[in-house]
Amino acid sequence: GWLKTFDDYFRDQTQHILNNMVIKLQEDNRRKFIWSEISYFSKWWDGIDSQKKDAVKRLIKDGQFEIVTGGWVMPDEASTHYFSLIDQLIVGHQWLEKNLGVKPKSGWAVDPFGHSPTMAYLLKRAGFSNMLVQRIHYSIKKHFATQKTLEFFWRQNWDLGSHTDILCHMMPFYSYDVPHTCGPDPKICCQFDFKRLPGGRVSCPWRVPPEAIHDGNVQHRAWMILDQYRKKSKLFRTKVLLAPLGDDFRYVESSEWDQQFQNYQKLFDYMNSHPEWHVKAQFGTLSDYFEALRKESNLGEKTSSSFFPVLSGDFFTYADRDHHYWSGYFTSRPFYKRLDRVVESYLRAAEILYSLALVQSSKSEKMSVFPSVNNYKLLTEARRNLGLFQHHDAITGTSKDWVVVDYGTRLFHSIMNLKKVIVDSAHILILKDKVTYNYDTSTPFLKMDDVQSSQDSLPRKAVIKLTSQPRYLLMHNPTEQERFSVVSVNVNSPRVKVLSPLGKPVTVQISAVWDGATTISHEAYQISFVAHLPPLGLGVYQLLEVQSSEAVLTDYNIYLRNSRQEKPDRLFKIKEMQNSVDNIILENSYMKLWFSGMSGLLEKINTKDDGKNHQMKVEFAWYGTTSNRDKSGAYLFLPDGDAKPYIFTDPPTIRVAHGKIFSEVVCFFHHVTHTMRLYKVQGWEGQSLEISNIVDIRGEYNRELAMRISSDINSQNRFYTDLNGYQIQPRLTMSKLPLQANIYPMTTMAYIQDVGVRLTLHSAQSLGVASLKNGQLEVIMDRRLMQDDNRGLGQGVQDNKITANIFRLLLERRHGTDLNEEKASVSFPSLLSHMTSYFLNHPVILMTTYADSGVPEMLNTFSPLTSSMPCDMHIVNLRTIQSKVDSEPSDEAALILHRKGFDCRFSHRDTGLLCSTAQGKIKVHKLFNKFRVESLTPASLSLMHSPPDARNISEINMSSMEINTFRIRLK
Repeated sequence: GWLKTFDDYFRDQTQHILNNMVIKLQEDNRRKFIWSEISYFSKWWDGIDSQKKDAVKRLIKDGQFEIVTGGWVMPDEASTHYFSLIDQLIVGHQWLEKNLGVKPKSGWAVDPFGHSPTMAYLLKRAGFSNMLVQRIHYSIKKHFATQKTLEFFWRQNWDLGSHTDILCHMMPFYSYDVPHTCGPDPKICCQFDFKRLPGGRVSCPWRVPPEAIHDGNVQHRAWMILDQYRKKSKLFRTKVLLAPLGDDFRYVESSEWDQQFQNYQKLFDYMNSHPEWHVKAQFGTLSDYFEALRKESNLGEKTSSSFFPVLSGDFFTYADRDHHYWSGYFTSRPFYKRLDRVVESYLRAAEILYSLALVQSSKSEKMSVFPSVNNYKLLTEARRNLGLFQHHDAITGTSKDWVVVDYGTRLFHSIMNLKKVIVDSAHILILKDKVTYNYDTSTPFLKMDDVQSSQDSLPRKAVIKLTSQPRYLLMHNPTEQERFSVVSVNVNSPRVKVLSPLGKPVTVQISAVWDGATTISHEAYQISFVAHLPPLGLGVYQLLEVQSSEAVLTDYNIYLRNSRQEKPDRLFKIKEMQNSVDNIILENSYMKLWFSGMSGLLEKINTKDDGKNHQMKVEFAWYGTTSNRDKSGAYLFLPDGDAKPYIFTDPPTIRVAHGKIFSEVVCFFHHVTHTMRLYKVQGWEGQSLEISNIVDIRGEYNRELAMRISSDINSQNRFYTDLNGYQIQPRLTMSKLPLQANIYPMTTMAYIQDVGVRLTLHSAQSLGVASLKNGQLEVIMDRRLMQDDNRGLGQGVQDNKITANIFRLLLERRHGTDLNEEKASVSFPSLLSHMTSYFLNHPVILMTTYADSGVPEMLNTFSPLTSSMPCDMHIVNLRTIQSKVDSEPSDEAALILHRKGFDCRFSHRDTGLLCSTAQGKIKVHKLFNKFRVESLTPASLSLMHSPPDARNISEINMSSMEINTFRIRLK
């Protein structure tokens, strides 16, 4: 959905395109047609009769109709996380396998706004041989055209060999529409878009209309378009030429099929009947083109790969003309970019717990009781809704307001459904005596700890009512690492005791629940403690109300411009003071932090292991938009110069909390509530700072709010951003380019470094990021724009929400670096950095037992893995595969593993990571604890292909950066 919702487009356009396709391709077997998105195709397929289905299968078999890419959507490549990119490929490819038995081999991505090598890698791993891209900076296209490198092997920057190479075709011109695909002159090409014949609804902006082809003009017209074809082919290395013939929502009416196919057939027949013209022209599919290209360039023979150049890197940031860089969409609609990450985390947890619960229910002979079929339907729907949101007008924030609401509503419903799958699965897994397992929808066993009331509101914590009988708090650790994490829940009484799964009391910090900046609500109290949880497992904690609690209260200092003599709180120690020039100080065993007593913002960090002070100034800044005719909108960032500092006439209210588990500084500015929290715990969580910004710019006019971190790191215009949470791409800020060209997408992290230190900003949502000055990192958190930016959307961005942006700031020492390597084309995070990112994006999931129902006996912990996975091995997913026939689950799952590449010059001796690395080797039978691996066979990434020698393996062996999929059966 873009200007209409998915369903409206289907009703008004898409179904008619596909219906006409079946009729029109059968009229002449020389006609060809390609289709990419399975979301639409499957909706159409479900509504047609078997006769039509057979016709489609015949057209595919005869090579007239081809599915290209075959993912659920054609995804954005900047804001998307690789988890969802893989998942939407699997959803599409699994649908194709079941319903059509086809396996796409060529990728087609004509509309994403810039391109990522992650997508090239995923297509390669899925078994693709070729791919095509289009929206790339016009200067790059021009350069590639002069070098004849528009067709190249795209190789990953970390690949030391050539095993990631995939043949890529870059379209040479401005657009994928007909005026820009037949050749270099749009005025002429437009005359060969026969939908634009006089009398129709679309015409040619160059004011010369097409003419229908007849005997009287065919010679001249064939010569005209052949001239364009010849000129275009000069930009490529072979005599084989691709000229796509289509556009957005074309081929809707039957008449248009006739106009295009009949007129072109006359042109082709004329050309082909004149051997002295030295041309053969015909309709073809994308794979027809790549097959002809490979044949022409002798690819497939050993000597061949030198024929096309090999390139590495990415294609961001996109500009289509002038200084119109599409860096605005890296941040547009940030509320939904954050919601996307929440859905991903829930979906992954639900998939894994469901897969284990399914095996458990069959072991315990509870298959008839466990709601496996119903919950599998909920999972399928959630996969599809998340897949739909990866579309290049969805997660990008570039669709109309009501379309955004439609996407948001789908995601919101899926969150509720995934929570149901999670609690239903946790129920059977944690039960001590499986014989007593019973599923009753009217009295659920568990409920989730947080509540989201609508698609555009932030989640709130539920209040747990305590009694002298224990309330059980079930925690799921969705990571494959044993984990010590601080968890916080809200309870109705401060007289609380928390018992660990082993029945031992744990240290608890009680904090106030605030109503605004300075008022305490005594309806609820927040308790925080360190939970220790097994990898991918569950731990059961108990909460009780006691007469005298051992819990430690948080102390508060509140800085106000005019401190009021309030009556003291009946529980908490609160000291009111005036904003002052004295610093506010927080510290733990790893670092000491200084904050300004006037603004409450961070100023410097002292790292305790080496005693060094590092300048680390946090500030906020506003961007405006130009006074020119072309202004910023959903796609474009066109600022009116450098950002202006965020000025406040009165100093903000600052609330400082000091506690045993964590301390924090909260600053209440007009447009942002900014929190910096320091955990006083050992391990990964104490080594980085948690930053949360609750942003609200709903009253603003053409402004964008950025958070900037200025350090004394000598970064020399270099910085690093991740691509899709999968890999790091080094960046160079260039002063000769406009400011907006130096903004890049950040999916999960960005860092700057010098020979001594690296500073990483970890993010729990995709946003635009830059490093505009030495030692700086800045991130654009929200944008409110009052006008359209002329890219077809027809509106500004004015549906801003109160949005939570969550980050972690990690400062690490670097060892043994040299200056050459600072210019290298590849970089990797440290292991600690990977873990920090991973724990940030996959928080512990909390569930409570219903208070009034008698609770059956539970296990203290459920540990599905024998131990933590190796530090660099990540379980991307464990995803139950559909059965061959209906929408039910099979007894097989897809286990997707990713071996992360990391920089080993960061010491991980004292990082408190509870794992080791094993050179990418894992013994399969040692993986699971309560379950037996009955079979494990390698497959291609999206399960389309099995290697010829696919057999049951007993050891997994993976190279660094590799993502592998296996079919796994557990018993």
